[in-house]
Amino acid sequence: MSNFFARLGLGLKKSSNKISGGLSGIFTKKKVDAQTLEELEELLISADLGVKASTGIINGFAKRRLDKDISLPEIKEELAADIETILTPCQQPLIISPQNKPFVILMVGVNGAGKTTTIGKLTARLKKESKQISYIAADTFRAAAVEQLEIWGQRNKVRIFKGTPGCDSAGLCYDGLQQAVKAGDDIVFIDTAGRLQNKSDLMAELQKIIRVIKKVMPDAPHAVLLTIDATAGQNALDQVKTFKSMVEVTGLVVTKLDGSAKGGILAAIAAETAVPVHYVGVGETIDDLDEFNARDFARNLLEIK
Repeated sequence: MSNFFARLGLGLKKSSNKISGGLSGIFTKKKVDAQTLEELEELLISADLGVKASTGIINGFAKRRLDKDISLPEIKEELAADIETILTPCQQPLIISPQNKPFVILMVGVNGAGKTTTIGKLTARLKKESKQISYIAADTFRAAAVEQLEIWGQRNKVRIFKGTPGCDSAGLCYDGLQQAVKAGDDIVFIDTAGRLQNKSDLMAELQKIIRVIKKVMPDAPHAVLLTIDATAGQNALDQVKTFKSMVEVTGLVVTKLDGSAKGGILAAIAAETAVPVHYVGVGETIDDLDEFNARDFARNLLEIK
């Protein structure tokens, strides 16, 4: 197991403890009956797998195992396999096409989800591939957001394009992207606001940014990455649905899995939206972000080594 997924095991400890502890309590009898199935479904829903994923898992499990003997290790193996099946279609890497130069990545998500930190961590990964990267600080509503992006820019030795506080973010993106084209950048990250007064304000803002970007590069943005915080549980699923309704979200970055007992939310998101999951984060350091792997995630969630 890679060092990252060894840490993923630690990172999912709160989630896996909840599920494993619950399973031990439910399966006290050898045979699977209707009551154990009901309790198992309640456990999966409480672990934030959501109704759709949980019901699908229970239906399959019942067909295979109702009135049959089963051990706790067998239960874990079967549940992990079922969760892996749900997650596998979402296991898709972020592919940065060299044909698109600069490759424009629009970062979206609510404030506090870890969007700016994700930009910093992704930059550190991409710099190892000798990519020339720049940032556009389009969250012009919060001075703290620009300052945070500047700190990551300094750490990663990346140029940042910013405007005056409260300036028009779409206009800033237009100028910043033109500069990135002139500089020959390989990748441009655009950091956006996560919260305006209401959803329609935010939608209008993001759609305006996309329209303006297309004036400079008609095929951009090449990726729209939504950062979600795993500790938000079912609210994270609502965020995916909300942002999908606003813009064409091409992939997810799931952060703060280490601080959550709600790791099952990835299964809920996969079952209901099928949005690709590119990266998961399980800690605070710059290397605590790695490509999502459905099998490793599912097995860690069930504490299977």
